[in-house]
Amino acid sequence: MLFALFASLSGFSQTSYSRAIAAHREEYKAEFLKSAKSPLKKEDLKNLHFYDPDSSYRVEATVQRTPNAEPFELPTYDGQKKTYVQYAVLAFQLKGKPYQLTIYRSLQLARLPQYRDYLFLPFKDATNGQETYGGGRYIDLRLGEIKNGKVEIDFNKAYNPYCAYSDGYACPIPPKDNHLAVAIKAGEKNYGKAE
Repeated sequence: MLFALFASLSGFSQTSYSRAIAAHREEYKAEFLKSAKSPLKKEDLKNLHFYDPDSSYRVEATVQRTPNAEPFELPTYDGQKKTYVQYAVLAFQLKGKPYQLTIYRSLQLARLPQYRDYLFLPFKDATNGQETYGGGRYIDLRLGEIKNGKVEIDFNKAYNPYCAYSDGYACPIPPKDNHLAVAIKAGEKNYGKAE
C-alpha cells in the first residue's frame, strides 16, 4: 500500500516537473520572437528539439565562491573576446559521480540593471557534436537562486547559443574547466529538421 502511494506520488511529481519544463521551453521559444537580433523566425521554431524532461538531471550544487578572481577575456566562436569574472565553483553529484563546473559573471551585462544578478554557466559534455551542438550549451542562473551556499542546476534548461543557428554571433566558448566527461542527455538538442 505504501509503495503504491509512493509510486503514484513519484509519478505525479515527474508529471508536474515535465509540465514545468514544457512551460519553460514555450517561454524560451517565445523569446526568439521578441528579440530584434534573434537568428530564428516563427517558422524556424519547429526545428528546435529537446530531450524529454528528466528530473535526474536536476541537481543541487554546493557553491564555492571565488571572491578574489580577476576578470579575464573569454574567447568567442567569431574570434572576439568578452570580459567575464569567475563567480563560483559549483560541486555536485550526477548519477552518483562527483563533478564541478564554474559559473561566471559578464562584466558588460552586470552594468545593465536587468542583468545585474545574472550568472552564466557555459559547458560542454560528451553529447556535443553528436546529439547536441558541437560548441557546447549554456544555463542561466541568478544570484537570488543561491540559498545557504547551494544552488540548483537543471540541465533540462540547457540551451544552445545563437551560433548553433547562424553565423555572425559572438558566443562564448565554454572554458576547459567546464568540459564534462559525461553525456548530459537533457536540455536542447541539435537544431535542424525533425529527426
